[in-house]
Amino acid sequence: MFAQTVQALGALLIGGVFVWAGVEHFVKFKAMTEYLAGRHFPAPAFLLAAGSALEIVAGSLFAMGIAVPFAAGALVVFTLAANMLLLRFWACEGLERQTSRSAFLVNFAVIGGLLLAATV
Repeated sequence: MFAQTVQALGALLIGGVFVWAGVEHFVKFKAMTEYLAGRHFPAPAFLLAAGSALEIVAGSLFAMGIAVPFAAGALVVFTLAANMLLLRFWACEGLERQTSRSAFLVNFAVIGGLLLAATV
């Protein structure tokens, strides 16, 4: 019983972070689209909308314990893509490099949590 409660809480926390981020991206859609356009993303509005919708849907499924392996897989792929495309710390210097590297590594920890949860 205790283990199930802890697993459910963990899924709620991880899934909730993705839902929160997806909603925030829609709230700040114009600024986020301009940021992606500045980074030379093709179709930045479409990619932002698709990625944010994926975060909300898969994050919600994951948090509620529905289709967990599918939701976790979608979130792993999304997080890997976002990491490689947006958190390119190796191309930065100084404080920006340190900040990006920290976020990059935290995202890998989140991926680890998603993978663990998907196999339970």
